[in-house]
Amino acid sequence: MRIRIITVMVFTLVMLFLISGCLLPHENSEMVEMYNADGDRVGTARLNETDGGVAVTLEVEGLNPGFHAIHVHEYGKCEGPDFSSSGNHFNPDGKEHGLLRTDGPHLGDLPNIEADAEGNVNEELVIAEATLKRGKNSLITNDGTSLIIHDGVDDGISQPAGESGDRIICGIIKQDKQSGEKENAPTDPTENNDEQDSEGNG
Repeated sequence: MRIRIITVMVFTLVMLFLISGCLLPHENSEMVEMYNADGDRVGTARLNETDGGVAVTLEVEGLNPGFHAIHVHEYGKCEGPDFSSSGNHFNPDGKEHGLLRTDGPHLGDLPNIEADAEGNVNEELVIAEATLKRGKNSLITNDGTSLIIHDGVDDGISQPAGESGDRIICGIIKQDKQSGEKENAPTDPTENNDEQDSEGNG
């Protein structure tokens, strides 16, 4: 009898643990869809929580070959065509811009990325000291943050953004997004074309 009671208790505890795990927010990783100024989906950025910060696996196409600046910005908005709605760099400590400055950098400052001859980027980055968990350095704020790629290169020292040029690609970093539903984000134009074709054929 005692063995049966213990077995039931263990089973109940395991089930409660599994259920609670399903209900908790997924704080270890986020998938960010990247869009250009025309609203075309041009890639993804996979964010993963690590001991050293947030690791970013970036896969993007459609860039001019060469180096480009990339930053995390303070608002989770990607309103084209200039993406100014994303605000300034994510900078919770109020530091100066630039990886080369002793009084910097912004938390959202990242090394330049390089597009190959076909305009593709496949790189691994780390947003040092950032987190996907709750806290001052969290990229998952109430309004979200955003990942921006520029057409120019960040010189690592100029204020306020390293002379990085125009914002040309944007992705929203925000937890609990429904798939394909991103407030104020561009949409994949091919999806709209498919809907129009369906309506025309109907």
